[in-house]
Order: sequence, then structure tokens, then C-alpha cells
Amino acid sequence: MSPKSIDRRAVITAMGAGLAIGSRAQAQGEPLSFLALGDWGQQGHETQRRVADAMGAAALAQASRFVLSAGDNFYPAGVTSTQDPHWRRSFEDVYTAPALRVPWFSALGNHDYRGDVQAQIDYSRLSPRWRMPSRYFKVAGADFGADFVDLFVIDTSPMVDGDNYDELLQQLARGHRARHESARQLSWLDQALGGSTARWKIVVGHHPVYSGGHGDSPFLVQALVPLFEAHGVRLYINGHDHSLQHIRRGRVDYVCTGSGAEANDALRAVEGMLHGSSTPGFAAFRCDPDAVEFEFHDQTAARVYGARLGLT
Repeated sequence: MSPKSIDRRAVITAMGAGLAIGSRAQAQGEPLSFLALGDWGQQGHETQRRVADAMGAAALAQASRFVLSAGDNFYPAGVTSTQDPHWRRSFEDVYTAPALRVPWFSALGNHDYRGDVQAQIDYSRLSPRWRMPSRYFKVAGADFGADFVDLFVIDTSPMVDGDNYDELLQQLARGHRARHESARQLSWLDQALGGSTARWKIVVGHHPVYSGGHGDSPFLVQALVPLFEAHGVRLYINGHDHSLQHIRRGRVDYVCTGSGAEANDALRAVEGMLHGSSTPGFAAFRCDPDAVEFEFHDQTAARVYGARLGLT
């Protein structure tokens, strides 16, 4: 991806022509581009809208095919139903750019568990772009003409929050005490990763494995890292920390893009940290058979960091 500034005049011209990137057919083997953000559902406040506008410009410039949401989709306590006004105020009326009218593959975050999780799953049947078929699922790159990449969206809250009494009290206070179990999901992930023949295996979840913000997640380090190493996962995308971070441990790159509506983390340097900034923004990815390139963009669409990940 070019580090040059996005040409806003070209964006406006294309939008005026009614361009919809999501409808474009992709040839097999063509590079696959997508955006990722987390922690964004703030009822359309100013920073969220600025990030959304920047996303629309970036998505158009790089012909993004879909968006990955890394959870905490609706603050402070998820949604109450598929008819909750939150859907309009935080999603439908905010991400309005034509280039963002593409599939949104969405993970669940801890704030989502304070509301009705099933409502977010059920909304997939009502929305042409919201995609959450279950609490965890696979997105096959072959469906986008890119059989060299597979994505695995997981649900980290049941793994992390089972012993988090403050989080459990937040759920109970709102009448949404979810069953917290992880063994079945981890078994699914093990089998799904093992069955994938894609050169690039990308996992998306809400909580960080390694972090310079909230700190490492011990259970995820114990449960996920061995699976990543065993099955050749090269990239894990998360939110939860309201910041932009790139951490490399072993053969895995951990990319935090949790500042979709605000950035308020006091970051500290941790082992393997290549970048860390408390900046509202998002991540843009471009995958081909040989490499994954990604950039962090801020709320003005400016590039603040970029990296290229190779297979070796």
C-alpha cells in the first residue's frame, strides 16, 4: 500500500458516481484488501464519525472488500434487541460511505456481553452487511477469490471473563449472565486451523494476547499461542486496548486496532512491541500469496505506521 495521502478529490468523485466496492467481482489470486477496527460503538460521537469518514476514504482508495470488527461493537452494554436504536445510531447512520457498504465480519467484546449477544447474531438475518453467524466462525478467503488466506473470528470473552468478577457483575446487573466456557471453542479452533490449507491464517478476537495497555491475557497466552504456533497462524487482530499496537512474539504478529471511537490508553513498552500509539484510528490490510501489508491510519486518514509480513 502506498504511504501517500489519500486523494480526497478522487474519493468525492467516486462517491458521487455511486461506486460500491462490495459489489466488485474479484479474480482468483488477486490481492485481498480489508479494514479492521474495534471498540467503536459510541452512538456516533464526534471521534467515531471522524474515524468512520477516514475509513470510507481508505476503503475506497484500496478497494477494500470487507471490514473486520474486533468487538465492543456497542457501548456501554451491547444492544437489547435487533430493534435497539443503537444499531442506527452507532452503525447504520455512521458508516455510510459507499465503500463501507461491504460485509462487516464481527467479533464480540466484553461490553457486548453486557447486552443481548443473540441479538447481534440475529441481526445478521436483517442486515445486508452485518455478518455474525455465531459467536465464533470462519471466513474463507476463497469466497472472495483469495484462497491463500482464511480468517477465524473467535469469542474471547468466555475465555477471559470467567474469573473477572467485575465483568460478571456488570453482566448480572443487566440480566445477561452468559455461560462462560471455552473448551468447545478451542477444540473448534484447533480443528478449523488444522483443516485450513491457506498460506495465511489470520485470527480475530477482542482481547489482546500480548499488550502494552491492559496487559497480557494469561489464559490466551496459554490457550491460543500453542495453537497459533502449531498451525502456522501468522497474524492475530484484536481490540480491547483503545490504541494502535503492533507486537511480534515468535512467528506471530499481534495487531491491536481498538481505537475506533476513542484512544485513552497509557501504553508501556513491552517485549516485541514495534509500534504503540494512543491514536483514534483503524488498520488497513492488503494480502497476497507472499505477504501481508498493513497500515494504521488516524482519524484524518493519515498513515501513522506500516509493516510488511512475509512468510519467512
